[in-house]
Amino acid sequence: MTSIDRYMARLIALPLISTLTIAAMLLVLDRIRRLFDFVATQGGPISVVWRMLANLLPEYLGLGIPIGLLLGILLAFRRLAANSELDVLRAVGVSYTRLLRVPYMYAIVLAVLNIAIVGFVQPKARYYYEQLRFELRTGALGASIKVGEFTHFGKQMTLRIEQSHDRGRQLEGIFVHFENKGTSYSVTAQSGQFLATDDPNTIIFRLTNGTLIHKAPDFKVPRVLTFTSHDLPIPLPKYESFRRRGGRNLEFTLPELAKLGHRAASEEQRDSSRSEFHFRLVEVATMFLLPLLAIALGVPPKRSTSGVGVFLAIVMIVAYHKVNEYAASIGELGRIDPLIALWAPFCVFAGIILWMYYTIAYVPGGQPIGAIERAFGKVGKLLVRYIPGRGRKKGGA
Repeated sequence: MTSIDRYMARLIALPLISTLTIAAMLLVLDRIRRLFDFVATQGGPISVVWRMLANLLPEYLGLGIPIGLLLGILLAFRRLAANSELDVLRAVGVSYTRLLRVPYMYAIVLAVLNIAIVGFVQPKARYYYEQLRFELRTGALGASIKVGEFTHFGKQMTLRIEQSHDRGRQLEGIFVHFENKGTSYSVTAQSGQFLATDDPNTIIFRLTNGTLIHKAPDFKVPRVLTFTSHDLPIPLPKYESFRRRGGRNLEFTLPELAKLGHRAASEEQRDSSRSEFHFRLVEVATMFLLPLLAIALGVPPKRSTSGVGVFLAIVMIVAYHKVNEYAASIGELGRIDPLIALWAPFCVFAGIILWMYYTIAYVPGGQPIGAIERAFGKVGKLLVRYIPGRGRKKGGA
């Protein structure tokens, strides 16, 4: 690797890592509030929020890596152009194609990483995320006892606590109602605490100073017991197991999608699996176009400091991603073959990028966004002219 390549690698690394980190943080911050609300509403332990976020990270990385790659290369070439270093390199015979060596090294490494994420890690992480949501809804992860409210443990037990001390170890003002196969217990007690047993399916609720009412089908009248200490065994409810992975195509890995595309039981399943398979491949293949797009939009026209290229790059990559999502939904419905629905827009997008790169790299004085820069410049002047207090000449005395 020459000194130019090492210099390019340093220029790209900082904005790439910064963009990827900021994008992941923004996505996490956007989701973490909703996760806390969801977990608190379901009464689950707060620690499960971090497990859910960990399972969302592969999805965020799958979205953030292409944007980080694009902005990393674009900002690096923009800096070279702004400091006139690009003119010097061009003057000594270093072409744009030669300068693409390091960007494509980044692109290849990140594309391999991205296909590992979206093809193998993300589907399983998505399944585990849905499993955690299911367990929270059913109470399989445990429920926090809210003071002053009725807390339900499955369909058999209802508990209400008036006061809680020592981080929930000491409970006061207790009401418990437990019912199973016609037998029910209704208990009020002054205080109590939960104790573990050797049986993982049963816990002991040790109650102090209370009254127990026991009803059973063979009892003519309910039995009433006043006690100073009573151990109430409570069998934990058995929750239904979560579905197997693959209930949705998003949870299948790439090899599994490829098999379903050939051996699906129905035409609908075949189209949906093929659509998801080609969607992931197209998203990864697009990364090899990003270095060309970054150069075409990262080098501004002479004597221009406008950031239109950065804005346009983000708009193009986001808009193309939305087009792919729409094409995947069309292919999933079977209206268009998924191969055509997803790869035809890719060919159009690739053609636009190749034209933009050819214009800046091989056309003398070529600037693919020159017209857009000039249009934005004119709009900016008009806005400045009509802003109150700006663009008017002050009259002399």
